[in-house]
Amino acid sequence: MNSWPTRFILATLLLAALAGVADAQSGSDKDRKLYRWVDKNGLVHYGDSIPPEYAEQDRDVLNDQGVPIRREEGTVTPEEARAKAAADKAAKEIQDKKDRDRYLLQTYQSVQEIEVLRDRRLELVDAQLVIQQQSLANLHTKLAQLEKQSSRFQPRNKEPEAQPLPEGLALDLGRATNDIGTQEQNLVKKRLERETIRANFESDIKRFKELKAVAPR
Repeated sequence: MNSWPTRFILATLLLAALAGVADAQSGSDKDRKLYRWVDKNGLVHYGDSIPPEYAEQDRDVLNDQGVPIRREEGTVTPEEARAKAAADKAAKEIQDKKDRDRYLLQTYQSVQEIEVLRDRRLELVDAQLVIQQQSLANLHTKLAQLEKQSSRFQPRNKEPEAQPLPEGLALDLGRATNDIGTQEQNLVKKRLERETIRANFESDIKRFKELKAVAPR
């Protein structure tokens, strides 16, 4: 027969093992989720997992007392994604318009102030345009000089005794041509910038007049 101390030790070990099982079961229960969702017919469903046919439905995650603790979104369909993107874009446009209106009213006291700033911006761009146009004219002059020099060499000069075009001159011609192309592109961008500035200020002036017409006095 086992002695009393031995029986005590065995009983203690058994209780510890049972406690461990209970803790493991409790932890498993804690990890388990309970969901609540509403189908397209308005019926409320509960479960510890979401059936595939309801995967697109948003659902609530409930605690042990059945109280919602957070919201989970269902699978987003392509149609829902497009609708959300359109809604987000519309909301952003509305907010941007409100922010712009606030800026106009807080920044300017009159239409004349907007016009003064517009004219300053346009004058700055016009000065940059003059510099770029002069630079382009200089590049054309340089290219003309290089082409005149190259006319003494092949392939422009068809005379049998004409020398091949020197490599350095050929490189200068290529650089001048490329520089002209780049400068012409810069001019197009600068003219577009000028037109954009003018159009934006005209839009601001129009909107400012509208806001002042309805703003409380």
